[in-house]
Amino acid sequence: MYNCYLQTNHCEHINYCMKMYTCAWLIHLHTIKTFSSILTSLLSFYSRLTFLPAGYQQLQVFRFTIEEINNSTDLLPGVILGYEIFDYCTDSLNFRAALDFLSSKGVVPFINIPRKVISVTGPFGSQKTLTVAPLFMANLMPMVNHGASSVELSNKYLYPSFFRTIPSDYYQVRAIVRILQYFNWNWIAFFGSDNAYSQDALTVFMDELKTANICLAFNGILSGDTSKYFDMFDKLNILNINVVVVFANIEFVIPFIEKAIEKRVRKVWIASETWSLNQDLMNADGIEALGVIIGMSIQGQGTLLGLDNFIINTMHQQNDTKCPSGSQVKKTCNQVCFECLKTNPEIITHQDPTFNFAIYSAVYAVAHALHKVLECGSSSCNNSRPFLPYVLTNALKGISFTLYNETMVFDESGNPPARYTIVYWDWNSRNFVKIGSYYTDPEVHFILNEELINWCSKDCDAGYRRVQTAFHSCCFDCEICIAGTYINSSADPYTCLPCKEDEWSQNASTSCNKCFLQYLYETELLSVGLMFSASFIIGTSVAIAVLFAYNYNTPVVRSAGGKMCFFLLSCLALSSTCVFFFIGRPEHIDCIMRNPAFAVFYSACLSCLAVRSFQIVCVFKMATNLPKAYEFWVKHNGQWLIIVLFVVVQLFLCTLWIAVDGPKPVQTKVQTQIMFDCTLGNSAIFYLIIIFLGLLSVACFSFAYMGTDLPENYNEGKSITFSLLIFYISWAVFLTVRLSSSEKTTAAVNAISILCSLYGILYGYFFPKSYIIIFKPENNTTAYFQTSIQSYTLHTSSM
Repeated sequence: MYNCYLQTNHCEHINYCMKMYTCAWLIHLHTIKTFSSILTSLLSFYSRLTFLPAGYQQLQVFRFTIEEINNSTDLLPGVILGYEIFDYCTDSLNFRAALDFLSSKGVVPFINIPRKVISVTGPFGSQKTLTVAPLFMANLMPMVNHGASSVELSNKYLYPSFFRTIPSDYYQVRAIVRILQYFNWNWIAFFGSDNAYSQDALTVFMDELKTANICLAFNGILSGDTSKYFDMFDKLNILNINVVVVFANIEFVIPFIEKAIEKRVRKVWIASETWSLNQDLMNADGIEALGVIIGMSIQGQGTLLGLDNFIINTMHQQNDTKCPSGSQVKKTCNQVCFECLKTNPEIITHQDPTFNFAIYSAVYAVAHALHKVLECGSSSCNNSRPFLPYVLTNALKGISFTLYNETMVFDESGNPPARYTIVYWDWNSRNFVKIGSYYTDPEVHFILNEELINWCSKDCDAGYRRVQTAFHSCCFDCEICIAGTYINSSADPYTCLPCKEDEWSQNASTSCNKCFLQYLYETELLSVGLMFSASFIIGTSVAIAVLFAYNYNTPVVRSAGGKMCFFLLSCLALSSTCVFFFIGRPEHIDCIMRNPAFAVFYSACLSCLAVRSFQIVCVFKMATNLPKAYEFWVKHNGQWLIIVLFVVVQLFLCTLWIAVDGPKPVQTKVQTQIMFDCTLGNSAIFYLIIIFLGLLSVACFSFAYMGTDLPENYNEGKSITFSLLIFYISWAVFLTVRLSSSEKTTAAVNAISILCSLYGILYGYFFPKSYIIIFKPENNTTAYFQTSIQSYTLHTSSM
């Protein structure tokens, strides 16, 4: 009999079988974690091992197939297949297993004699297979592989006894190129790992692209350094690449896709067979943000009848078995794998089934070749003598058998017919949907049903626009329409339209609302109050003018300025009309007639007050001290010359203001409102006008103060001081509000400041005099005024 055993890479052996022919299998049951060099030296070898449930599922498929063949009396009657399984996790330990397989009675012979095992299945992956395959090729030991698809392994000069039950990547690459051509995708990216699996595929890919009119715009290498992935994603966007082919081993694909999910890289992804049916990635949170995923899957029976029950029953039996210690372990337990005993069987049965049929077919291929070598009949086989490895290799070249309606045959390169299923990842059902296929036997056959692909993303919420992220118009991200814009999804779901000038909207709006237009409406209570106040000034000025005209020859009117009073009242009335231009939506003429017109008329008012104060001082003080100057003043109407001069200066400044950059209508949109007002125009000239008014007011105040010791009937100090105080306060408030408040408030305060300035003169200068004329006529006589003058003369002469 031949001993066979399962051996993990930490060298535990257990006896399993009786007399039999032994098949060897290199399995990827554990992987080794990578740490820093210092930490690696501190950790034991076993503590760095990570259990792979997918590898354990493949182990159970291998055992399931062996037992199925042994339980059958048709294929190998009277013959039992045994197995030796080595857990492959490092190249160094893999060599040890390979040499053990090639040994005979504990040594590796240099002559061609029967070996410990008759065939080798595995290891999984092209790079691992390329590492150990040369050891078996020297003795033509048949390798029937289930997971190495590198194109290089088709080279029969280097690998004469290599066979595989999955197609060469040469055909997978050609199938991917056919998909690209079908959709006219000619600007793509390729991502692969730095190993034989990806690099061989890339070589074939580049050769195929030359005749397919497809441009490889970007080629990325996947490695353990995931920090570079975000830069790669940015390059995809910069280069406007919307189709990405990922042809790499699953250990590189998973972290790459996880980073793509984090970055929300929406593209069309083409998956190689290593991850096209990966259930963990399908169920990953946010995976649907990647867009459309189309994968290449090796076609085969998806479910092996009885496999799930076999796995569950086997694992339960292992959990119930107590393995003795010491040397007895080798004879009683069929494996040493602590994680295998602890793992829930449901986890194992739900692993990616992509390679299950390939493993199943590989074991059956060895069995059919052995059937041929042993010249098996219906009831027995000729197993009386051992045979050399090359005999089984030659038998493998000519076998042909059918499993689950799939014919398995090897071509001259040891490859099976290429049969691929094209799958689409359906986010709604979280299932892999078959959308096409690619065959090479008996001739190349390519089918693709595009209608089964749901290109469309989930529709955007109301107020969000679509941002196309791939070739198809319904592959998109959603982007919020910001405030001030809206979207009409039924007309154009891709564009956020700006609201009109007089409209507003919030974030994520589907329509705009009319803005509230902010200015002083004619119907507002404030506007009515302003217009009434201005009208009152006009009416009062007219009434006072009539009163003064009727009492023109009285001392009060003469002392108030005589004819100058009528000019002053006219300027007050004209100044008050400026207030009406603050009401309503401002136009250009409104802006001109507001502050510029007021500045001219009010300058005339201040000029009259200043001249009148100065003239009274001249009568009582300058006439006696400077008689010639007083005579010149009276003879040449000095008061009117000064008034005209001041008014002309202010008129010049206002004209210059309007000509250079005068006040203009302006509208400012603030959230839900549009504020209408007038600009200041050239601020330097505006403040120069304000300064000029300030100087006039200072002159008024100075002359009024100089006359504080004059007779009471001629003393204007109190009235003018009151008027100027109101002027200063109102305009200080206006300038403060102008710098800190809204346009509507500014316009109202501006109008109020004008009214206050005018009411200051009206109440401070004219009302006291009107009061005497109407209510105290006895004080409006020449005798009363002469008495006041005589008292002032006696008082000054006595000093």
